Amino acid sequence: MSLTVLGLSGALSHDPSAALYIDGELIAAAEEERFIRDKHAKNQMPYHAATFCMNFAGISPDDIDVVAFPFAKVGLSSKDRWHFAKRYWYAPDRALDALFNGNRHYRRNVERVRELLDRLDIDWDKIEFEPVAHHLAHASSAYHLSGFKEKTAILGIDGKGEYATTFFGYGEQGEIHKIKEFYDPDSLGQLYASFTEYLGFDMLDGEYKVMGMAPYGDASRFDLSPLVSFDGSEISVNTELVNTVGVRRYKEDGKGYYFSQKLIDWLGPRRQGDVADDPYVHYAAAIQKLYEDISLALIERYLKDILLETGKLVFAGGGALNVKLNQKILQLPYVDELFVQPAASDAGTAVGAASYATWKRGVMPQKMEHVYLGPSYSNEECVKACEEHEGHPKFEQIDDVPKRVAELLAAGNPVAWCQGRMEFGPRALGGRSILGSPSSKGIANKINEQIKFRERWRPFCPSILDTVAADMIQTDHPAPFMTITFEVSESWRERVPEVVHEDGSSRVQIVSKATNPKYYALLKEMEALTGNGAVLNTSLNRRGEPMVCSPTDALNMFFGSDLEFLILEDILVTKPDGQ
Repeated sequence: MSLTVLGLSGALSHDPSAALYIDGELIAAAEEERFIRDKHAKNQMPYHAATFCMNFAGISPDDIDVVAFPFAKVGLSSKDRWHFAKRYWYAPDRALDALFNGNRHYRRNVERVRELLDRLDIDWDKIEFEPVAHHLAHASSAYHLSGFKEKTAILGIDGKGEYATTFFGYGEQGEIHKIKEFYDPDSLGQLYASFTEYLGFDMLDGEYKVMGMAPYGDASRFDLSPLVSFDGSEISVNTELVNTVGVRRYKEDGKGYYFSQKLIDWLGPRRQGDVADDPYVHYAAAIQKLYEDISLALIERYLKDILLETGKLVFAGGGALNVKLNQKILQLPYVDELFVQPAASDAGTAVGAASYATWKRGVMPQKMEHVYLGPSYSNEECVKACEEHEGHPKFEQIDDVPKRVAELLAAGNPVAWCQGRMEFGPRALGGRSILGSPSSKGIANKINEQIKFRERWRPFCPSILDTVAADMIQTDHPAPFMTITFEVSESWRERVPEVVHEDGSSRVQIVSKATNPKYYALLKEMEALTGNGAVLNTSLNRRGEPMVCSPTDALNMFFGSDLEFLILEDILVTKPDGQ
């Protein structure tokens, strides 16, 4: 008997997404932001994403057996609610609400899910509704999709779910076991996010920028340990400084932040603008080091015994997108293989809720081999988009796309590459990418300044052939999803300087022919032309926008930048003469 499970995320009012499992196979997954063109799609539910998933699979609303959602009830006797109430004593309205109305958020989520299902014509009375605890959904998205058969250590770090913020556990024979959790406000993820706000970036979006800024600073210049106390087993965030609510929040122009006036009094005014300057660059280095040091110590405390058995670790939650931490984790002597769920943030909980519901019903989810899970478009649809676009692009269908694009790249041109199914998750992996030759001097600055319009100091990453990976990053560890940074060998640093960061590392994507044959063919052509089987690869979007989804989105981005070449499937697009 067939089992069809629709996973929906959006429990925490950001990053809604949908994922569809049929008999253990992840058929489709997509983020709502891509369809409505609103980054993070705050306060939305994944109507368009869910509609896409069902249409792609060719199923009707009546075919859905289970709807899974990554948010569950928390009992009054649980540690979660009492810990929250105790730690938020200074905001009694919140503390009392946790004790006397602690599932208010859950009830509101269920109402929103029911409203969404009505819009999707899915009959609530004919489906099973599976509420999955938020961190259990994160854990399932990593463990059940890793393909690991051995006993596996599980790590989850994010802002918070219902009340939990950090998860340590293990998976064995499909079962997920919890070892330890921390609860709000004692959250490493929220600590990093709060400090991201202090450094002048938006929470949920700027954490990558803090991580990218950190290598330019000196972590020893400032001691940020007063932000959190850590005794080797427990953490306690200093809510007089960060992770603040209510009256403790620093306010500026009517907006409240997750840090306090006391933090300003200690470290100085909140950073403004785009420049990576003193002292903020050193603060970035210090918060990154604090986050790494405590995370690594907690892994040692709670997961080392399991890791000594098998060496397998999986990681999810927004904190798992910190690729520098992931590099340090992989360097631990008892970690042999690290699987980071590529859509590790809350968008990935749609997959996790669905994978958990699938496993719970006796069907083991398949290993995640790729994230090309979104929409794709035919040449005919691409031509139609070009014909209808107000920019009046010039376009032609070409025969050997990899060869032609490699020639453009080798000549020093950036190229927008829109091919096949859109990626699920935050990384462009050769579906919706802006590409450049990593040996072309200045290409990174050109893309930053003229196309992406983002901060000059942010790094770019490479996609590389599987045949050169071991030589370039000096390991045979899998890296298909750009979730881990690796040290780049000296010889390759000289060959591809545009994709090596300040600290000598690179967040590589190792490309295999089986998962993306056209992208692999492009890399082979680049190897033939330049001697390097690599391209600079960044997401096809401008600053503040979601990644491109459709050909029309790509054309809008193309005409809103200084890009000169856009590939839509087999269609080469250029601008009219004079533009």
